[in-house]
Amino acid sequence: MIAIIDYGVGNIFSLYSSFKFIGADAVLTSDRDTIIKSDKIILPGVGAFADAAQKLRETGLGDLVCEEAAKGKPLLGICLGMQMLLEKSYEYGEHEGLGLIKGSIKPIEPDIPKGYKIPHIGWNALHFPKDKPVSPIFKNISENDFVYFVHSYYGTDCAASTIATTEYGAELTAAVADKNVYGVQFHPEKSGEVGLNILRAFCDL
Repeated sequence: MIAIIDYGVGNIFSLYSSFKFIGADAVLTSDRDTIIKSDKIILPGVGAFADAAQKLRETGLGDLVCEEAAKGKPLLGICLGMQMLLEKSYEYGEHEGLGLIKGSIKPIEPDIPKGYKIPHIGWNALHFPKDKPVSPIFKNISENDFVYFVHSYYGTDCAASTIATTEYGAELTAAVADKNVYGVQFHPEKSGEVGLNILRAFCDL
């Protein structure tokens, strides 16, 4: 069973629907016992980092996610959920993340050419690092397959854990991983068959 963490940040029904579409046993939950009993965890999220971090702290779900990941349970963070996996964010101040993956979240604006729209919204190709094996969550897709992004911030100082990048005037982190912990900046649930194939691969972990 896959536990999609419901901590009040964003509309997660489309993500739940995507798992149901591929035949996965998924639940939307904030229940501690359900999360502990799950086989895998999804940490979704859209919106402001500080608000999401506060809600994870207030509910105790942040600590629980870290505890379950430490046991080796597969964890996938999506969009803001991916950003939450890193150590800190510089979105309107400095905020602590879960620290499951080394690195920080910074605005993309200083790193891309002038004239590029912020936020970065749209379909962009994935590129896999040449010096690493392709990540297990990408086993069902190919280099240059397109996925859907909506973001103004991205992961930095995380080259060691980067498993995919994308080009938007500059090379931006698209996905990270460290052992059983994975994060994608894009939205698999909005990325058509490519996104569904990524979710299928996560189910196979």
